[in-house]
Amino acid sequence: MSERRVCRVLGQHRSTQRRTPTGRNDEERLTADVVELARQYGRYGYRKIAELLRSTAGWVVNDKRVERIWRREGLKVPAKQPKRGRLWLNDGSCIRLRAERPN
Repeated sequence: MSERRVCRVLGQHRSTQRRTPTGRNDEERLTADVVELARQYGRYGYRKIAELLRSTAGWVVNDKRVERIWRREGLKVPAKQPKRGRLWLNDGSCIRLRAERPN
């Protein structure tokens, strides 16, 4: 029977005839691997983690799936801290002048 005929017979609208999405059976293992790699390599983003999964861990996974897991787990790359200039060398000599007045 076609879908149109079934809907007419049952008297239900087409939008009610949807299948429930089932997750993949390897999603938990992949999530654990993504979280472990993100913990091990703290400065890497989801693209680099996806590349590591493909090259070293043997996963066949694309960047979109890794990004979806990345967002779901609430992972973030920490903001890069600015490099601080030193005022003195180890021998005590000054290498940078301090500000004498504002602006």
